[in-house]
Amino acid sequence: MSKGMRRRGRELALKIIYSYQDTDASVESVLEDFWNNFRFREDVLGEAVDETSEVVPLDVRRFTEDLARGAIANLSELDGVIKEYSTNWTLERMAKVDLSLLRLATFELLFHPDVPTSVVINEAIEIGKRYGTKDTPSFINGILDKISRTRRQQAQ
Repeated sequence: MSKGMRRRGRELALKIIYSYQDTDASVESVLEDFWNNFRFREDVLGEAVDETSEVVPLDVRRFTEDLARGAIANLSELDGVIKEYSTNWTLERMAKVDLSLLRLATFELLFHPDVPTSVVINEAIEIGKRYGTKDTPSFINGILDKISRTRRQQAQ
């Protein structure tokens, strides 16, 4: 799968993780709703559009679901790690996009040692530039850098 397709999968996983935050539905239910009801325009905001002509390639969909399911299944562990390394920030104070992105990237750092650390962090920063605020990239980078320096080395 190309770099662009992996980025697209991460962006879709971010949207799924984000939408999971305010629900008590199962991950399968959230995935089903996501795939059946939303299509996203490829613009800066990733706004939902009504047309359903755009089909997500199967390999991108699988990659997206693996990331989303994995992050959601390990939410308590991921949140514990994020809390440990986000000094002066509680999870409740974080912007929901930033928290979702941290969960996604932390999942990759801890559970996908085959993905280089620099790729995980750079992808999170780039996605943060697209979906977050002007402060998101540096906020994400600071926390992920701390996590990668200690937790990633322990996992390998």
